[in-house]
Amino acid sequence: MNYSLGAMHQFAQANMGNSEVTKDNFVPSFSIKKSTYLMCAPDHFEVSYVINPWMAGNVAHADHTIAQQQWNVLVSEISSIANVQRINAKVGVPDLVFTANGGVVRGNKVVLSRFRHVERQAEEIHFEQWFTAHGFEVLKLAPDLPFEGAGDALLDRHDDLMWFGHGHRSDLACAEPLARMLEVEVQPLRLVDPRFYHLDTCFCPLEGGEVMYFPDAFDAASQAVIADRVPAHRRVIVSAEDALDFACNSVNCGAHIFLNRASKALVSSLVQRGYTVHQTPLTEFLKAGGAAKCLTLKLNEPVSMVEQMTLASEKPAICG
Repeated sequence: MNYSLGAMHQFAQANMGNSEVTKDNFVPSFSIKKSTYLMCAPDHFEVSYVINPWMAGNVAHADHTIAQQQWNVLVSEISSIANVQRINAKVGVPDLVFTANGGVVRGNKVVLSRFRHVERQAEEIHFEQWFTAHGFEVLKLAPDLPFEGAGDALLDRHDDLMWFGHGHRSDLACAEPLARMLEVEVQPLRLVDPRFYHLDTCFCPLEGGEVMYFPDAFDAASQAVIADRVPAHRRVIVSAEDALDFACNSVNCGAHIFLNRASKALVSSLVQRGYTVHQTPLTEFLKAGGAAKCLTLKLNEPVSMVEQMTLASEKPAICG
């Protein structure tokens, strides 16, 4: 089942000022709009508890100096083509560095996270204060609905659609209120492998319209949904090796993809599709179960495909 407010019907009625650009004949191209990401320096990052399989055996084993160096490189790489805003690190919330989990943004709205594990719940007030101070319309789900932001809620880059992962952290019951609050169709996907506890660890919508994902992280019904909704030529299936290196946990900005590590085969596949792949090691953060995407939250997500198509039709270009 998916959840929709009729956004696709409204799309056909939208007046874009260009009769030749429609949902059916639009060919995705890289946006000219400069992306903006929210990040948090790893000043207080450490593995201090175990709430996912990656943390097991790594408590107190993160090297803070290396983590800072790796984070600095990622920020530098992303800043070369995009804007980076920062939320201040806080003592006692070591996973605040994973800003993707703070909420999900669409337009000027943000739906805040409600973390399943008590260890991360103290982060919620810090994200709420930041978004409020920066002029976002802050929305909240019911207190009894676990939801972990853009870790589990990912906007598609080809359709007016939000992919929604559930099964480990976020609750399936979040799908309907998310669709209503953000006025977007929501397509749930069930996650079944605890190593891929958030959707963004195994699934990445790309700006050219492709979806990069690891099928075995999903149940059979969800694999079938992906295959039905995304044609074969737009599906980039990654190997277990790449998935375990968090290749799907990528930051995709225009024609650029930033990730921890990718095999030669995956890099070649992405290059053939027009992308430039930037491999920037994030091994210290993998000890906590996160990589490039987890360390960022995109702040200027388009409200609809109409906006994306308008931007792309003006001047196809690489982001930034």
